[in-house]
Amino acid sequence: GIPSVDQMLDDHADYCSALAETSANVMKLPSLSAFSDGHFVEDTALCLPEGVIFMSPGAPSRFGEVAAMRSDIAHLFTTTHQIFPPAHIEGGDILVTGTEILVGTSDRTNARGIAELTQIVADWGYHVRMVNTPPGVLHLKTDCSLLDEGVVLSTQRLASSGCFSCYDIILTSENEEAAANVIRFNELVIMPAGFSSTRDRIEAAGYNVRLINNSECAKIDGGMSCLSLRIA
Repeated sequence: GIPSVDQMLDDHADYCSALAETSANVMKLPSLSAFSDGHFVEDTALCLPEGVIFMSPGAPSRFGEVAAMRSDIAHLFTTTHQIFPPAHIEGGDILVTGTEILVGTSDRTNARGIAELTQIVADWGYHVRMVNTPPGVLHLKTDCSLLDEGVVLSTQRLASSGCFSCYDIILTSENEEAAANVIRFNELVIMPAGFSSTRDRIEAAGYNVRLINNSECAKIDGGMSCLSLRIA
């Protein structure tokens, strides 16, 4: 379906409020009217305590978003890196855990992009592990999220690959795969509304959940993590 812009704006305002409830300092960036995916800011950069790595989107229409993001946030970091084509990598394919960085291969992230990321973060002491994203899934984090350093929320189709064998796994409920993309920030898990069974599983594990309507972003493969860059 065609997303309702008015509803998306209302949902985005609620999303920002939820982040503020976690005591986060929320920076709202100027809109990029020339870029239809510009609000999915996570794909443009990987923010780590050691520095920021600006991505190389797999969709040519998104290249200008990275330049805009660089001008907006580079000053927040003492170290910056940039990945350039033909290497391609997007933030939606990167899951940083307490022990490693998982990167999914997808239509937006290629082996060269993963190799360049691996080289950059090796100097910071990070180990990168490549994961096969399920067929037909846009990004790795479409199907998974980190709830704690050793706890992952995942769809069955991704978890069945064994990629999370070293983690505790909370599975999304049947027919609720779209609930897999959440963000844990401070003591709050921000997740899309409408997936009550998966919500029950997350709360039963001891997490505090805040629901956000995501009906419109979901129409264009957007989830909770897509809409922000979280900087510790």
